[in-house]
Amino acid sequence: MQTEEKTKFQEGAVILINKPLTWTSFDVVRKIRNTTKAKVGHAGTLDPLATGLLICCTGKMTKKINEYQAQEKEYTGTFTLGATTPTFDLESDPENHKDTSHLTEDAIHAATQQFLGEIMQLPPIHSAIKQNGKPIYHLARQGVEVKVEPRKVTIKEFEITKIEMPVVHFRVVCSTGTYIRSLANDFGAALGVGGYMSSLCRTRIGEFKLEDAEEMNDFIEKNTVKKED
Repeated sequence: MQTEEKTKFQEGAVILINKPLTWTSFDVVRKIRNTTKAKVGHAGTLDPLATGLLICCTGKMTKKINEYQAQEKEYTGTFTLGATTPTFDLESDPENHKDTSHLTEDAIHAATQQFLGEIMQLPPIHSAIKQNGKPIYHLARQGVEVKVEPRKVTIKEFEITKIEMPVVHFRVVCSTGTYIRSLANDFGAALGVGGYMSSLCRTRIGEFKLEDAEEMNDFIEKNTVKKED
């Protein structure tokens, strides 16, 4: 990395990254911090099994994190119907299997309507929400009883884009604080067969778009000092 680039990151920059599958959001922050030698934070956690847009801020731009985090978000991905999981995604094994053969495409499309607008949503117990100073997913994994309260969120758009039973493809535009995993679980319950999130990609945060994001490896290669022989 050139001196002026290092100064740019230390002064403050906004970096758009396409978070790799299985990476935590903090893995991305740590890698950028090690590469740029700058203070780094991110504007909105993506689960390890999700990909897509992660806004990272360095230097003085970290003051913008709360502003970016509060903006509207868009996601695409898949729900798998006919089973549930304790984590509402594939971090845990599917259970409670049910037949989905009776479901029609019309019924699946119609079920989205009850989730549009302002709704009360129960976050997953396997999430980063803190209870007594600890993320509740730590407590849940230890078998400690965790109580979460419903939260008010807004689903602006909820569209089923393709149906390949038992998998349905979706696009959602929502407010900050919305858990797409919870939406998957609630959507499956509304259809009477259960459901879980089987893939997720964040495509937009406010005016920031995934198509403008860098791949993690490209960012590291571009901004790492290459030692001369």
